[in-house]
Parts: sequence; structure tokens; C-alpha cells
Amino acid sequence: MKSKFLTPLAVIVFIVIASAFKMDQPKPWVVPEKNVKTANPVKTSAASVSAGKSLWSEHCASCHGKTGLGDGNKAAQLKTQPSDFSKAAFQSQTDGSLYYKISEGRDDMPSFKKKIPEAEEIWNLVNFVRTLKK
Repeated sequence: MKSKFLTPLAVIVFIVIASAFKMDQPKPWVVPEKNVKTANPVKTSAASVSAGKSLWSEHCASCHGKTGLGDGNKAAQLKTQPSDFSKAAFQSQTDGSLYYKISEGRDDMPSFKKKIPEAEEIWNLVNFVRTLKK
């Protein structure tokens, strides 16, 4: 008669597969509520988007790709795959959330508050990122 319980080997295989699947899933990036609600004080304009694009080319494209698809030349070296910024799920985030993530960083995503110390420049970058939607 066969046992109704999993064999120890089956349990180990299940745990390994479940762990591997879980590692592929990005962990949620929780942004403090006050930052989520922060409005972008820099009006979207050609000048702002152009300034943001320059910052993108210098600081972001190597990982996130030229058009924000997460396919930059350094992306394969990272532990986590950079997000596709053209997707609706990414674009649905508030400007304040994007500002927070750029400024603070996490894991493979570095903090840019020292590399880009002027708040207006990070807001320009947020304005540029908004142009990457499909």
C-alpha cells in the first residue's frame, strides 16, 4: 500500500523548487506613505525631460537600458532584473514613489541622493521616466 504522505525526497524537491521560484520574484518595495503622496514640484516640460534624459544616460541606462526595458549592458550582472519602466504597473506608481526609490535605492539599485544631490534633478529624472511608457 502506498503512503498518502510525501516521501522525504519529494518534500526536499518541493522546497528547492518553491525556493527557486520565490527567489525569482521581486520583493515588494514599500514606500513610506508621506513619500507616496509627495507631488512633483517640477512641471513637465521639454527642458525638464531633456535634463532628465541626460541624467538617465549618465546614471541609469547601463542597468535599465536606453528605453527603460531593463535591458542595459549591466543588467545581466545584477541579482535582480531591473523593472520594465514601460509597463503600466511601473507607470502607475506616483511621482513621489519614483523620487523616493531613485533617491534611497535598495539592493542592486543604488541610492542617488549623493550622486544627484539636487532634488530638482531627481524630479527631472522622474519626468523623463514618465516618457518611457508604451
